[in-house]
Amino acid sequence: MSETERRRHREVVAEVRRRLDDAEIPHLESPSRIVPVMVCDPVVCKWVSDVLLDRHAVYVQPINYPTVPRGTERLRITPSLLHSAADIDHLIIALSSVWAELKSPRSLKEKSEPAVRLGATIAL
Repeated sequence: MSETERRRHREVVAEVRRRLDDAEIPHLESPSRIVPVMVCDPVVCKWVSDVLLDRHAVYVQPINYPTVPRGTERLRITPSLLHSAADIDHLIIALSSVWAELKSPRSLKEKSEPAVRLGATIAL
């Protein structure tokens, strides 16, 4: 990978993180190109992943125990330098839609409460 491609990749990852912040979708900061979106419930994490794929044609991998400790379940978003601004828009709109359906807290500041409140709208 050239330096230009590395720089572009970092820009795409930074843009995804900025857009998640703007949408108040909780994610962990890290220097990695992987962007972990925090769900904090294994069943809901899998459900969100399935809904994103089925309704929005967005594939994100659910990461559950034993890969991560219980209560820290997350979606693994892996932006690439091939993702366009339109791709990022689609991802953020899809995540926002699912988050609204879940009535999830939008901030890690609210982590003292359950990160996802299961409601009647979720059919598991």
